[in-house]
Amino acid sequence: MLWSDVVVIATLVLLIVYGWRIHASPNLRANWMKVLRDRAAICSSVILVLFFAVAVVDSLHFRRGLPHAAGGGADQAQAYSTRTESLLDVLLSRQVAGRETSYSAPLAMRGFTKDSVDVNGQIERTYPRLKHGGEMLADDAQWLGDVMQTVAIGLAYGVLVAMLASAGIAWTVARKNRIGFLDALLRLLQGRTDLPLRAVAVTLLALCAVFGPLLALAQHYHVFGTDRTGNDVFFQALKSIRTAFVIGTLSTIATLPLAVGLGIVSGYLRGWVDEVVQYLYTVLSSIPNVLLIAACVLMMQVFIDTHPDMFETGAERSDVRLFLLCVILGLTGWATLCRLLRAETMKLSQLEYVQAATAFGVRAGRIMVRHIFPNVVHLIIITTVLDFSALILYEAVLSYVGVGVDPSMNSFGGMINLARHRNEPRPAGVVVVRGCVCVHGHAGARGQSVRRWGARCVRPACAQLPPAPARQLDCLTPC
Repeated sequence: MLWSDVVVIATLVLLIVYGWRIHASPNLRANWMKVLRDRAAICSSVILVLFFAVAVVDSLHFRRGLPHAAGGGADQAQAYSTRTESLLDVLLSRQVAGRETSYSAPLAMRGFTKDSVDVNGQIERTYPRLKHGGEMLADDAQWLGDVMQTVAIGLAYGVLVAMLASAGIAWTVARKNRIGFLDALLRLLQGRTDLPLRAVAVTLLALCAVFGPLLALAQHYHVFGTDRTGNDVFFQALKSIRTAFVIGTLSTIATLPLAVGLGIVSGYLRGWVDEVVQYLYTVLSSIPNVLLIAACVLMMQVFIDTHPDMFETGAERSDVRLFLLCVILGLTGWATLCRLLRAETMKLSQLEYVQAATAFGVRAGRIMVRHIFPNVVHLIIITTVLDFSALILYEAVLSYVGVGVDPSMNSFGGMINLARHRNEPRPAGVVVVRGCVCVHGHAGARGQSVRRWGARCVRPACAQLPPAPARQLDCLTPC
């Protein structure tokens, strides 16, 4: 089991334990019911649960056992493959095995660039057929009809799954309220339930209507195309969900002890403790985050490169790099939350109940734990939720510049970095014109040197322009 697998599974266990505690506590249950009565909140929860389920399935890693060597005897030790797989890899085995040679467009049958192909015994330059994209079609003319039929089948399956889920919700409502199933279904359709379950049903229908055709098309095509090495982009996007969840969760966990502890202690004790904490987060905030994180990641990479014997497989190596990246993001990102908690603690320490506890001789540690901390939890929740997406963005930026997660691990930043190389020679949507500013001189008797400025050349070099009579071309800046 990898380090990041432990984080994801531990998060799942903690969520289950906390859910049981909510069920057992009337106060917590009432507070969460207020949250779930909001349509946006409950619909967002459905989407988060879906993506977290993908992350959990992708966190169940294993290594396949290799067959015993011939003549080795029955007492030989079991050997395992060096390739680490997950349950998601097994479920999407077609996308794993369907590797092409290079780029291809979404839902394409042929490659993105021309290649030398044997056509009826003759070598021609044409767009080659993909090995795993529409391979069951005999002619390109059948592509549109097959895609439309597959989308219709996937949409039908998606709607069926959504209807079954809605029936399950109606059955839960009927059992809870002790009414008939049809009455509960009618309440669900009319939106007369305690929670906005109709919004949940609509969200499930929308998700099934989107992912149903996508999963159906993924059985025969590369839905989002392939990258430079021929890997399926849709598969990479699903694998990147786990990386994003691990980075957001583990980095937040690494941030909280320093931010909460130092913020509350400095705000309550004041004096030299406050001055030391202020000095620490002021110095940390004065350094650009991206540069500081990049420097720490490069030092960590040197350690990994000089100790290759610590890792049995490439997956363990990339997972340790991901784990240390999360720790670095957490240890360099606690200053903002610490500053907020310090200011809030200074305000709370002047309130009457804190002053009364101090007058009765309650210890400072107990006051900070029992009276200060519960009243700053709202700031912790708001800040961590907002920083969750920022931490994922940090990973994307770092992976884009080449100092993020290991290149062998799928991530959104790594996908953007790989796509950059394709957009450089042939940009999509934005045409970048690279030219040079040329000076048109006139070779006259008076020796006038410069006549016209700002003429732009679209060609790579001004020397390639056709010579003009009685003029000379001189480049100010090379292309």
